[in-house]
Amino acid sequence: MARAIEKLTALAVDKAKRRGYYGDGGGLFLQVSDSGSKSWVFRFKEAGKLREMGLGSTDTIGLAEAREKARDCRRLRLDGIDPIETRKVARAQARLAAAKATTFKDCAERYIASHRAGWRSRAHAAQWPSTLGRYVYPVFGSLPVQAIDVGLVLKALEPIWTAKPETASRVRGRIESVLDWATARGYRQGENPARWRGHLENLLPGISKVRRVKHHAALPYVEIGDFMAQLKQQEGIAARALEFTIFTAARTGEVIGASWSEINFAERLWTIPAERMEAGKEHRVPLSDAALAIVEQMQAIRHDDFVFPGGKARQPISNMAMAMTLRRMGRADLTVHGFRSSFRDWAAERTDFPNEVVGMALAHAVSDRVEAAYRRGDLFQKRRLLMDAWAPFCTASVTD
Repeated sequence: MARAIEKLTALAVDKAKRRGYYGDGGGLFLQVSDSGSKSWVFRFKEAGKLREMGLGSTDTIGLAEAREKARDCRRLRLDGIDPIETRKVARAQARLAAAKATTFKDCAERYIASHRAGWRSRAHAAQWPSTLGRYVYPVFGSLPVQAIDVGLVLKALEPIWTAKPETASRVRGRIESVLDWATARGYRQGENPARWRGHLENLLPGISKVRRVKHHAALPYVEIGDFMAQLKQQEGIAARALEFTIFTAARTGEVIGASWSEINFAERLWTIPAERMEAGKEHRVPLSDAALAIVEQMQAIRHDDFVFPGGKARQPISNMAMAMTLRRMGRADLTVHGFRSSFRDWAAERTDFPNEVVGMALAHAVSDRVEAAYRRGDLFQKRRLLMDAWAPFCTASVTD
């Protein structure tokens, strides 16, 4: 008499080639597909309907293990339990346990790591951990990502929503992106509590309503010489970066992201690639003797890809480093960006250089389309003369 169960042998399993089901008994079947792949299934009836539960490929699950799995399923069936639903519940519980163990900060760091290569600006990539570390992690960075709700999101955003609207808007977007990533990876479920449309827009005023147009606090250009003399006495990479920023009239992000591959010592030239420029166009910056001296000073202590390296390996100084230097000097009344205004005012009032030369030195986008179409060059030689005039003015103290 044939056995009711364990009818297959290892040899039979190995030799089975024809498409179909080969019964081992007790609901266990070997399934052979059209392509010849083999797997184990457990078949049973639930409420009169035939159900089929996959137990794994024969490449992974051997005959003995398949029989043990089928035996577990039969035990559940004795109590009227559906093994497929039982497995679904177990997997959901496992995902929930993983979510509880996965914090928002874990997800944020993995999101940043997976997207960093696609971000055009290294400064932009550095701002992600900087802003999240400053405004978000202290509030809910260590909490399970599944636990993040609208109350926690508001707790992080409300203190800066009106005081720093632009920053707050970027932080909200970054929280939303991380939570979307976590949902896609199965670490959380439900709606995104950081989304704006139809959600936070009902709880917070629009950025356009709280934003106030502010002129960046600028130093009168006649005081620049004495200021630079004081700045030269300050130690540290951030102080040198601020000097370089003033000599070149560049933006903060352009300077902190400067890499050695962008510096041409022989040509006394700093070439900022398009992906790091606000206007999305390559910008050549002529280096005056004073600016070049700072770069040479940094080269003497070179230990990173960045001209102005930060405290962490392969990271530039933070976007707040130069502002902190101003505070240490007792000049919290000034902004780094404001020195571009000082340069512009000096050029307008103390030189005869045309506006277009000054605008090009500041890397301003040309708003007039006709003018932009006809202006093919970057007025580089005229800009070199301009920057060569600006540097000695900066280093000439009023009290000399």
